[in-house]
Amino acid sequence: MMSALLGAPLVDRDYAARQQALRAAGIAVWDVYASCERVGSLDSAIRGATLNDFGQLRRLAPLLCRVCFNGQAAGRHVRIFAELGYATLVLPSTSPAYTLAFEKKLAAWREALKLKD
Repeated sequence: MMSALLGAPLVDRDYAARQQALRAAGIAVWDVYASCERVGSLDSAIRGATLNDFGQLRRLAPLLCRVCFNGQAAGRHVRIFAELGYATLVLPSTSPAYTLAFEKKLAAWREALKLKD
């Protein structure tokens, strides 16, 4: 999804280069879970999850104003971020398990991140 949004082949880059490209676009990625157990890739298989310390965000990213969630599973935590004063939006999951057409997902993500075609 991020490759399509940025128009850049991020999958061909190493991790540091991917981070740099996202930062340059004003995008940060942070998982809602600090740790969890999961067999397979389905969110419904997540067990023993420990949430990240979201209170750290003000210190780690003082310019952060909007938090977008990748699907409903992550979006279950939207209230926490809203209470911390962030604008929030739950976006369509980028998972192939969520069968909405990729172009529709891309349009929603592009609109949320205010990125051009």
